[in-house]
Amino acid sequence: MDIKTFISSYKNVVILGVVVIAIFVFLVSKIVPSVSNLSRIKNDYNNAQNALSDKERVLAELKSKAEQEENAEKEPLKPFFRGIDKGLDTEAIIANEFGEILLLLRSNSIKARSVSYEYDPKDDNFVKNAGDQYNVAKLKIEMIGTYKNFEGLLKEMFKHEHFLDIVSFEIVPYEKNKRILIVNMQLKLYAQKN
Repeated sequence: MDIKTFISSYKNVVILGVVVIAIFVFLVSKIVPSVSNLSRIKNDYNNAQNALSDKERVLAELKSKAEQEENAEKEPLKPFFRGIDKGLDTEAIIANEFGEILLLLRSNSIKARSVSYEYDPKDDNFVKNAGDQYNVAKLKIEMIGTYKNFEGLLKEMFKHEHFLDIVSFEIVPYEKNKRILIVNMQLKLYAQKN
């Protein structure tokens, strides 16, 4: 059998084989880009999913931080000292609060060497902006005590029930005995007017 007879007898089979091969090549040329496109889409989806989870974590951290700041703002501030008697001047009103500070000094075995007062100092923001509502006294106190005494004093002053401002706290060791300290403290006491 020669080739022409073989081809003519299997002509339909050959045509069918060529058509099948053409269809296979066509399908492969369409499927391969689709598969690579699907793979790229899957990678993009995974990357977007990871980015979203990172953003959600950051958002949760920011919400937590904002909630903590909001709760910190809701914490009540220390109240201002209020004088019992109406119509008293700054010196009389602040004297009661200064009495509380002197009790703190005594309870911590600290001796006051000198005390100077300045009532309603002009450089104080409360006096400048709300002088009709608050009395202010700036105190300069020179004190003597040990490290432990001053540690106790500072702890109690921070726990003090009324608003006060420790402007400065200068510590100098006593030359004759280094365990004893001389402290120059500037303190502002505030009292709300009735």
